[in-house]
Amino acid sequence: QVQLVESGGGLVQAGGSLRLSCAANGRTFGYDAMGWFRQPPGKSREFVAAISWSNTTSYADSVKGRFTISRDNAKNTMYLQMNSLKPEDTAVYYCAQAPSIASMVNYDINYWGKGTLVTVSS
Repeated sequence: QVQLVESGGGLVQAGGSLRLSCAANGRTFGYDAMGWFRQPPGKSREFVAAISWSNTTSYADSVKGRFTISRDNAKNTMYLQMNSLKPEDTAVYYCAQAPSIASMVNYDINYWGKGTLVTVSS
């Protein structure tokens, strides 16, 4: 069984930066894709970014050029560097593991983390 644990959320002013981390316990990343989703207050969960085992990446249009996803397979850890944050980025951010990026963007997820809250003040 895999346990995904997010960290790094918090309160930041608009224009600021945060780096989220996701650690996998119980199983290595292996060849699975890893990704981030978010759920803004009162809205549905949405795809943010994904990265394959070979470091191919995919981003939602709303975060392209501002967010960068990366992974360290040796540490079983994934990161999301978030720059130029906007109030509309406020959400609970979830880590996810899926067989591929295609699976990820279609919400075909094997494991979810419990989430970390990011609040961006204006």
